[in-house]
Amino acid sequence: MKLIKDYQNKKVLLLGLAKSGFNAALLLHQLGAQIIVNDLQDLSKNSDALQLEDLGIRVISGQHQPQLLKEGFDLVVKNPGINYENVMVQAALKAQVPIITEPELAYEVSQAPFICVTGSNGKTTTTTLVQLVLDQNRRQGRAYKAGNIGIPVSQVVTQAQATDDIVVEMSSFQLLGITKLKPKIAVLTNIYEAHLDYHKTRANYVKAKMRITENQTADDYFVVNFDQEEWRTLSQQSAAQVVPFSRTGVTHEGAYQEGAALYFRREKIIDVADLVLPGDHNIENYLAAIAVAKLSGKSNQDIRQVFTTFRGVKHRIQYVKTLNQRKIYNDSKATNIEATTVALQTFAQPTVLIAGGLDRGFTFESLVPLLKNVHALVLYGQTKHLMAEAAQAAGIDQVKLVKTLDEAVPVAWKLSNPGDVLLFSPAAASWDQFKTFEQRGDCFIEAVNKLGD
Repeated sequence: MKLIKDYQNKKVLLLGLAKSGFNAALLLHQLGAQIIVNDLQDLSKNSDALQLEDLGIRVISGQHQPQLLKEGFDLVVKNPGINYENVMVQAALKAQVPIITEPELAYEVSQAPFICVTGSNGKTTTTTLVQLVLDQNRRQGRAYKAGNIGIPVSQVVTQAQATDDIVVEMSSFQLLGITKLKPKIAVLTNIYEAHLDYHKTRANYVKAKMRITENQTADDYFVVNFDQEEWRTLSQQSAAQVVPFSRTGVTHEGAYQEGAALYFRREKIIDVADLVLPGDHNIENYLAAIAVAKLSGKSNQDIRQVFTTFRGVKHRIQYVKTLNQRKIYNDSKATNIEATTVALQTFAQPTVLIAGGLDRGFTFESLVPLLKNVHALVLYGQTKHLMAEAAQAAGIDQVKLVKTLDEAVPVAWKLSNPGDVLLFSPAAASWDQFKTFEQRGDCFIEAVNKLGD
């Protein structure tokens, strides 16, 4: 870590604690900043908050206090999930205080280069594949993964050396708070319509995603999905060297699928039959990872070793178990309709689907044609009635409404038959009943494990 002097004696307001805020506070304290933490939740008994107070950091919790901005802050470090309409953020903007997010702070002190991955879907799997391949048979240093994947970047940079790589999953929320962050390699997996409750318009969402490449130069690489014209056009905004990947073979300039194999610049890398993760969407993830791996000098052997052994990321179409000839999958990370679309397209078998969650004002008619293999649907949460309308339009006879995910699992099990897939893919955020999609996924797995009791 570079012990820069930029933050020494600077007054920094840290908005929102959580995991990333806690590690950002520790980093800022190490850099000599004067820090105040403000969180809307009551942190009086929070162990992380108490630890920060022991370091002399002032923690104000239970309410937002816009008058704090009158104390004259040099910087605000904002939790990515806090909307820019938040009263504290608006006060900071009015006071013309710079606002960044935690990955930007981490980048400023990092000795290791960043490889950043964003996209509406696939970014966690791609991030993990890239990290595993870069770490395979490495002669010097190691590859870390961090960011929106659940590991704060500000924690990793305190350990990483110049000979390491940090593979960072970045959400659109995080990207809105960068100023200098410049990835050696940036990856755009895809862009669909998502998070419009936060960004308001699709144009704003796309603009946020494209910030991943805004600081790149001709010495850097921008790895982009070329399977839609929009994404090909967006790549023209980058000053970096564009390296495409394509499942449909629209280009042979980067990574692509041709027939039953995956290639990089006409060199065969691996047969599709040897890949572990199912579905066309995972082919795209593999191709993006191949592009990054080859640009980083990794061998085909290293790539194949990872691709033939990695069994997927938890909560992302995660295979849980086979029980009485039913294959059960946990896709709790499907916090939007697009992610559930991907999950439904993965399986050709008869399917029992469990779905539901936070109502963000969306309707689900776009799922109707994708429910052709779904013969039973169990719905819970705020969106259950809206999703029931889509099920009715799809002609599904067996639709059950329950209150909680705990109730949904045994009901879905009773509706399933040998040879079925039992798929949990909510198509909605978790926050109506759970703190995180991880907690939701763990709840599903726990309920599945009780089925044999």
